[in-house]
Amino acid sequence: MSATAGDRAAASVFVRVTPEDAFEVFTEETNLWWRHGRKYRIAGRHPGRLAFEGGLGGRLFETVELPSGPRTFEVGSIVDWDPPRRFAFEWRGVNFAAHEKTMVEVVFTPRGEGTMVRVEHHGWASLRDDHPARHGLEGAAFARSIGMWWGELATALREHVLRTR
Repeated sequence: MSATAGDRAAASVFVRVTPEDAFEVFTEETNLWWRHGRKYRIAGRHPGRLAFEGGLGGRLFETVELPSGPRTFEVGSIVDWDPPRRFAFEWRGVNFAAHEKTMVEVVFTPRGEGTMVRVEHHGWASLRDDHPARHGLEGAAFARSIGMWWGELATALREHVLRTR
């Protein structure tokens, strides 16, 4: 695989709130809009909570209520924090080795009577072709699947904004 094939995926959604509100919903109401289930959360069918700790160096983490007790998994670490315009975080799946990471950038752009929220996830080319996070997909097919995954989450964000704002 070339250094850039399948490296980058993106999804965008328009929400009818200000960039300030969109940023707040994305980062402070994450557990309310982020889809549940094995496809989207470590918790799977177990109860859990997904949250960002705002600010540079903050975390994206998920606390899972397991039969043995609660366990917290760090999924990301915030490397750029510029509310309400953008933020970025390193993303690490639970099946990533200590040195493996990808990058997620979220940009909030004013558009008419709302905000365009764009999520771009890149750095996948640094993971080997047979990495478990790829689910057997390579190149463009893998990038498409990650783009669709973020698209489903972006739709959930929009639906949450419609219900609550």
